[in-house]
Amino acid sequence: MATFEVVAECPETRARAGLLHTAHGSIETPVFMPVGTQATVKGLTQRDLAEELDVRILLANTYHLYLRPGHELIRRLGGLHGFMSWDRAILTDSGGYQVFSLSDLRKITDDGVTFQSHLDGDRHVFTPESTIDVQMALGSDIMMALDECPEYPVSHEYARESMHRTLAWARAGFAHYRRRMAERVAPQSLFPIVQGSMFADLRRECAGQLVELQADGYALGGLSVGEPRPLSLEMVEATEPVLPPDRPRYAMGVGMPEELPEYVARGVDMMDCVLPSRNARNGCLFTSQGRVIIKHTRYKDDPRPVDENCACYTCRNHSRAYLRHLYQAGEILYAVLATRHNLRRYLDIMYEIRHAILQGQFPKYLKAVRAVPVEVE
Repeated sequence: MATFEVVAECPETRARAGLLHTAHGSIETPVFMPVGTQATVKGLTQRDLAEELDVRILLANTYHLYLRPGHELIRRLGGLHGFMSWDRAILTDSGGYQVFSLSDLRKITDDGVTFQSHLDGDRHVFTPESTIDVQMALGSDIMMALDECPEYPVSHEYARESMHRTLAWARAGFAHYRRRMAERVAPQSLFPIVQGSMFADLRRECAGQLVELQADGYALGGLSVGEPRPLSLEMVEATEPVLPPDRPRYAMGVGMPEELPEYVARGVDMMDCVLPSRNARNGCLFTSQGRVIIKHTRYKDDPRPVDENCACYTCRNHSRAYLRHLYQAGEILYAVLATRHNLRRYLDIMYEIRHAILQGQFPKYLKAVRAVPVEVE
């Protein structure tokens, strides 16, 4: 089971540094989790992740792995850890977000969701119980309860209905989880997900009822679904005081580099996002001075590294001019080098945040981050 301890707090904000202990190692928090949707972080090997980047926990996607290659196959081959040769911690989402994002291919009932595979059109059903069974077969250290993630915007009436459905699913999922855990020894934790769209009263109500489950941690879902960024942060602010201070808080699907310390300042301990790898492949590189859009002509003969303050493999060995050439030529190596760099930047930010909290300098750090331009000038 995952356990959590707070080792330092910022008295001027809600930021804290902690340790999340799992069966596959301890993780320093705040932590950013790279997304390995299909049991791989696109463009990187497990050796890159463990040795070059020292990633301690990554995320895999239940929906995609359920459809291909199948959770039972993965179970027979040693669970996700054995299947993908990864001996560090893994968090799996419930698959709910992917199901709900395919709005033309699914039907929601109080019992669960019927959906069509985006691969072959076959019909499948996710229930609060079945998603637990799938994740247990995957063998992840931290599992997520099935939730309904409404689009933005929705009415208060629909958000309330959806939130109550998420609560009912969480209760059913936890009852099934505890029955299953009584039959086995596998140390897997289950986090429920706070929903309520962009309505603070619903967020607080949902969080208050989920706390009764006495979970090992709590997630904040339904963020980064098209709403203005300040609204996302408002929802975190509304929810955080309701959640138990001795459990980790996980903001799902966030965020841009400049947003990471903002979430931490509001009490978030864990984050994940596809932006480092996706934006890398699309030509956007994150640096300590802002974003570099590598296709711009001004980088055509630029001999400098992407970020002179970065010591990653990409910055140690390659120029902006070379990376631009690879990008323009459509070479696979570009995506590899760019992804390495972007993930390094995200992990460096989390290290900087944690160090600032431990040194009592987080407000100063936050002020400095807010002064950095979005794009390199």
